[in-house]
Amino acid sequence: MLPVVWPCLCILLGIVICLQVKFRIDQSRHLRYLQTKLTDILDQETSEKVHLHTDSTQLQRLLIAINRLLDANRKVEADYTRKENAIKKMVSNMSHDLKTPLTVVLGLTETLAHDLTASDEERKRLSLKVHERTLDILNLTNQFFDLARLESGDRPIPLSKINLSEACRNGILFYYELIESQGLEVDVAIPEEPIYAYGNTESLGRVLQNLLSNAIRYGNDGGRIGITLRQEADGVYIDVWDQGKGIDERDRLNVFERLYTLEDSRNQTYQGSGLGLTITKRLVELMEGSISLHSIPYVKTVFTVRFPTIRF
Repeated sequence: MLPVVWPCLCILLGIVICLQVKFRIDQSRHLRYLQTKLTDILDQETSEKVHLHTDSTQLQRLLIAINRLLDANRKVEADYTRKENAIKKMVSNMSHDLKTPLTVVLGLTETLAHDLTASDEERKRLSLKVHERTLDILNLTNQFFDLARLESGDRPIPLSKINLSEACRNGILFYYELIESQGLEVDVAIPEEPIYAYGNTESLGRVLQNLLSNAIRYGNDGGRIGITLRQEADGVYIDVWDQGKGIDERDRLNVFERLYTLEDSRNQTYQGSGLGLTITKRLVELMEGSISLHSIPYVKTVFTVRFPTIRF
């Protein structure tokens, strides 16, 4: 019996050894392929994934992990490129917006310094123009640093229960004289009873001022603006709207981006810094809310701020 068993065991052992050797050879070949393929993908910066046909569970798991890392790496690179492009665009736009008032200030000061024939009244008028343009520059600079602080997290916004009804009334009253001077009709729909949400009084005031000033600036050709506060089942909503020329679809997708301004905002009538809506969006998000835009030209352009309903 033993003479028969030993040859069988030797043959079986030989088969096992051969299979192990083949497995190691295949595994080594697969690992070399993975290394070469991964190096090529990284060096050439392609969007490929690593594919390999194998029955090894360990290699399959390794492939899944490698491809997840490649996806994460591409996402990081895409985010970096997008932020880099946004910074370049921001610097370009900010340079444009600073250059215009600085050029005007330079021209006015040169006139004041060299035009000895100018009357006292004319000098006073030019001095007021210099003052106005300097305030424009200061306002733009302050907005830029406000946005930088918001995005860096250096400006904490503590949240508490606030009265939205009161905040909306204060917001429209802040612009009452300007609205009246421009002959605009105002539609105010704010419930008498208080409506509450978690937020920050100062930040909400800034949000409403930005939205209302935008409605007055860009919607005054429609002759009517409004503010609505409403309570729905899924949240509390503030609508700031106008019936002006509206915002086309291309601009709607970018209007909350840093220093993005509508083409008309580059002329004197519609001049804006392009930072107001970006700051507005950041403030709303820091108050755990959301903001959206819907626009039909000369019918209604609505910026809607939503806050979650307070659960008592």
